[in-house]
Amino acid sequence: MFDKVLIANRGEIAVRVIRACRELGIQTVVAYSEADAHSLAVHLADEAICIGPAAARGSYLNIPAIISAALISGAQAVHPGYGFLSENADFAEVCREHGLVFIGPPPEVLERFGDKAATRAAMREFGIPVIPGSEGPVRTASEALRIAEAIGYPVMLKARSGGGGRGMRKATATADLQRMWDTARAEAKASFGDDGIYLERCLEGVRHVEAQILVDAQGTGLCLGERECSIQRRHQKMVEEAPSASISEDLRQRIARMAVEAAVHFGYRGVGTFEFLVDGNGDPYFIEVNARIQVEHTVTEAVTGVDLVKEQLWLAAGRPLSFSEEQIWVKGHAIECRINAEDSTQNFQPSTGVLTTWQPPGGPGIRIDTHCFPGYEVPPYYDSLLAKVIAWGRDRAEAVARMQRALDEFTIVGVTTNIPSHKKILGSDLFIAGQVTTHLIDTVGIDALVRQ
Repeated sequence: MFDKVLIANRGEIAVRVIRACRELGIQTVVAYSEADAHSLAVHLADEAICIGPAAARGSYLNIPAIISAALISGAQAVHPGYGFLSENADFAEVCREHGLVFIGPPPEVLERFGDKAATRAAMREFGIPVIPGSEGPVRTASEALRIAEAIGYPVMLKARSGGGGRGMRKATATADLQRMWDTARAEAKASFGDDGIYLERCLEGVRHVEAQILVDAQGTGLCLGERECSIQRRHQKMVEEAPSASISEDLRQRIARMAVEAAVHFGYRGVGTFEFLVDGNGDPYFIEVNARIQVEHTVTEAVTGVDLVKEQLWLAAGRPLSFSEEQIWVKGHAIECRINAEDSTQNFQPSTGVLTTWQPPGGPGIRIDTHCFPGYEVPPYYDSLLAKVIAWGRDRAEAVARMQRALDEFTIVGVTTNIPSHKKILGSDLFIAGQVTTHLIDTVGIDALVRQ
């Protein structure tokens, strides 16, 4: 196992990695920006090195600065967290060239799965169903229009690289596609340095189900069950749960089997997620691979008892999986709500300021992953995530009740948050019945969801 790991990230995931490393007896070094000089991660780490200014381009995306920090500190490995450089094949290759272990899949795997269009084609050839769409990146708007007419509207424009909803647009007609084409390409270029766009038919009334997989250096793979992430706003996940409340046992096993077989076949290594959309007939369609730890990994941990970040470190060190498929037991139900600093009354505009009051919830079955504390200044430069509230219950009803209690207890003063939106979602009949779909909130709105 490693003696020292550099964490090339910030916020709650940096804190999460520090805690996992400490339990394994690994020293940690946090690479931080000037804006995060007084962050909780800097306070908790054994060492901290400033790598640049507040803007991510000069710090958390600055590969030379991160590599220098790792080498100066004597770190043997780099944990990229999620976002930023976590799926960047060039970064993983530079780590390897400098004798550093990248805690994630090898560069070749990141390059393979980083091209979403090529990944779709490979999965289709392997025999996994994919959504009808373009064979690869679309070069021109006129070509996009021809493909859209062939597969039928509505269609989704998606960035070939990256994810998280950036560069993604829904076109319901020719005029929409013409209007959105340049915007989608520009957003993809700004977010991922690649303006490649591919098209997929937009499936309505679907659920988002993802399989958590692990593969060791020996090529042994397994699935730790699935998560449902259908509560989304503008393709950004808001609420996640495990296991899914909407799929059959047969489909659960089928998705797990497809994910593991594909991961092993294509040489995946480490912890990752295979994502699917499930239509009203119960048919799954592969959409992408997230070759990193996910924000929502916590709900899988809650129902399986497996520490996925420790497992990441273990696998990156070349060790075999620490458990077998026969040892996996899914117990109870878990729900995660992402608490963001944003104002729902102002179109979810990010909110910044000093947290004059920070009183997170507690009690049975409640876990809080956060980097915040009283007096913390929420910066304007990064993602608005403040905390993740995870509620576990013996069944889904108890998990929902515990989450509702936790949201009522959570007191934050200094910034506006999306807690009121979460309360409305969890109190709606459709959510309680497990009948939500990915487009529901964008179609009817959160306030209307309560009345459905």
